Amino acid sequence: MSVIKRAAVVGLGVQARKDHLPGLVECRLADLVAVCDVDTGQAAAVAGTWQVPGYTDLPAMLDAVRPDFVIAAVPHHAGREVVETCAGAGVHVMKEKPFATDPHEAADLAALCGKAGTELMVTVQRRFHPVYAAALQMLEQVGTPYLVEGRYTFHCPDPAAGWRGRAQLAGGGCLADMGYHLIDLLLWYLGLPDRVLADTSYAAAPGADYDAEDTALVHLAYDSGLYGSLLISRSAGPKSERLAITGPHGTVIVERGAVHRLDPGGEVVDSLVCEPAWPGATAPLIDHFCRVLDGNAPNPSGPAVHLPHVAFLAAAYASKVTARPADPKEFLA
Repeated sequence: MSVIKRAAVVGLGVQARKDHLPGLVECRLADLVAVCDVDTGQAAAVAGTWQVPGYTDLPAMLDAVRPDFVIAAVPHHAGREVVETCAGAGVHVMKEKPFATDPHEAADLAALCGKAGTELMVTVQRRFHPVYAAALQMLEQVGTPYLVEGRYTFHCPDPAAGWRGRAQLAGGGCLADMGYHLIDLLLWYLGLPDRVLADTSYAAAPGADYDAEDTALVHLAYDSGLYGSLLISRSAGPKSERLAITGPHGTVIVERGAVHRLDPGGEVVDSLVCEPAWPGATAPLIDHFCRVLDGNAPNPSGPAVHLPHVAFLAAAYASKVTARPADPKEFLA
């Protein structure tokens, strides 16, 4: 039987307020005991809303409330410090993607968690959504894939705003941020490509001061003969999220809230539609992490799983610089 875990949220931006805090209320195996943010006003406001202590200093919070785990929803460049601080205090971590900003950081964090006995799970919610799990099963029906096409876009009115507009702070732009979810699906379903060739741009807002790409196109190739591309943009509407994988016996198309299997002629032969399209995957994710901490479930999204994600990103950005394909396996730390 699982023991209710004490959870704290570190970083109180939109993601925490929209997903993680409500998720802690809805889940069955954890209770919110504290929140923390470097912004004094934000920490006080959120603490008041959720009726828990608020802190601006992470070590002080860990010492005072002794949570079993924290949910880290901080800017990408601050993630390493949060993980290191928690590991040093014997506190486990659920971390917002990405796992790390580069392969060296990824290797260091993986080694740190292993040495400290810290359980870390990256919050890629699609792995806990029934539609995406069903897509994995449907892929068995289409044969060995030879084509993959992915698209994830929406319109951000100001791509230069905040730390996400600075590549040094974000570890990249849309590819490393929102694109991480599409990359996670690609690697989950098909594994790490043998070659990637990427091009990126930050031209959607002429005159704006930012250097983190707003649009990226990544061409993929596998030695098996599978090839394709991913288009990611945080400037090009309308909002869309789609991954299509084609084999000799048909195509599987997974979208937000629905998955369809088509025959080779394009006729739908199998579907699963989820209503609402996004039924709140955060609470199941938190409950699963609690079971991981109790030793009752495997960690499907730990450091070892995400080393290839970071390698994929590093290879994509390297290929942008050289204008030549790069092998992600060469960037595995």
